[in-house]
Amino acid sequence: MTQDALRHWRRDLHRHPEAAWCEFRTTTLIAQHLSELGFSIMLGDQLLASTLIMGREIDVEAQKARALYQGAHPEWLTRIDALTGVMGLWDSGRPGPTLAFRFDIDAVEVEESQEASHLPGQGGWHSANPGWMHACAHDGHTAIGLVLAERIAALADRLTGRIKLFFQPAEEGCRGGKALAAGGQLDDVDALLALHIGIHANSGELVVNPTEFLCSTKFDVEFMGQAAHAGLEPNAGHNALAAACMATTAMLGIPRHRDGMTRINVGQLNGGSGRNVIPGHARLMGETRGATPALNDYMFNQVQQIVEGAALMQGATYHIRKQGEAIGIENSPALIEEIVPLAQGISLDTIHTRRFGASEDAGFLIERVQQHGGEAAYLILGANLAAPHHHPEFDFDEAVLAPGVALLEAWLLARLGR
Repeated sequence: MTQDALRHWRRDLHRHPEAAWCEFRTTTLIAQHLSELGFSIMLGDQLLASTLIMGREIDVEAQKARALYQGAHPEWLTRIDALTGVMGLWDSGRPGPTLAFRFDIDAVEVEESQEASHLPGQGGWHSANPGWMHACAHDGHTAIGLVLAERIAALADRLTGRIKLFFQPAEEGCRGGKALAAGGQLDDVDALLALHIGIHANSGELVVNPTEFLCSTKFDVEFMGQAAHAGLEPNAGHNALAAACMATTAMLGIPRHRDGMTRINVGQLNGGSGRNVIPGHARLMGETRGATPALNDYMFNQVQQIVEGAALMQGATYHIRKQGEAIGIENSPALIEEIVPLAQGISLDTIHTRRFGASEDAGFLIERVQQHGGEAAYLILGANLAAPHHHPEFDFDEAVLAPGVALLEAWLLARLGR
């Protein structure tokens, strides 16, 4: 039955993906399921530090209406003020440590493939929301968390201590982790586990100490110039689009650093209102990455200087806004040693170290727990993939979901079992 439940949740969530900060349907279904199992519920508005919310520009009422139409739980939907995300707390009533698990719930802003070979399309559970797709396995992560909650409820008489299940919004773009970490609910956690399906690992493998998590800054830049008639008086205008284009070219030419890997990308550039109008406004969206905080800071500092110079050359003004952040991750060594025999006990092939090579805002949660004296680790649950992460034909081997639940259950029993 576990595999059936996992498949049900995964495919329902895949059918109804919700992008960062729009996860209203997902949030209500999680809250209802955990509440029915006996968990105490805390929703995003109480869970997240609102001053650290990044990259959130949505129409809340429109997204709530969409979610309700697609099957959101009505009562829980009315309890959400603005922010998505859920924490479920299981308190055994017996002394013991506090364990926590983190599952990200948002989808990627990518159009799902309509190719006949794409399994979700064949099964009728491809995305119902144009431009949104679970192309990074967060539907699988959430399914693992929901079925783990069922296992916790079933094991109630055998458990001590407390368990917190964090269902985090807005991991894509690294927008939600910092706010969740600062919300205060991690400060009493003795040990935290987070996982990701599929990255650089195949079905049956578990990477217990992934490395090379990239620090990152996601940013938007707005250039404000002066519109003017391009034929009659171009001299009266200040070309914001020209400033944005100059900045883009210069950013892509930032010298890479000698001390380690650095990256930059400008992924979107928009501006102007007409062929014969000097553009008075332009906006670009980009990101920097670095192997360390210092290297990422080097890249972002270069971006700021370039933007200032490009605006000055065109007589424009500008505004830079951070839209997401990520830091590195270092797993707690003792926790790694604890996980290895548990994984081997359920026939997972443990791999000590493998390069991650991307960014993950779970770093803020892991850092917070470790700063307060706890242990934390990020695991890679291997899975064979139909296409790479964030690809329109992404899909993963659903058979890995049950071992994922079994591993997390084995760990909490080892720590909290009577």
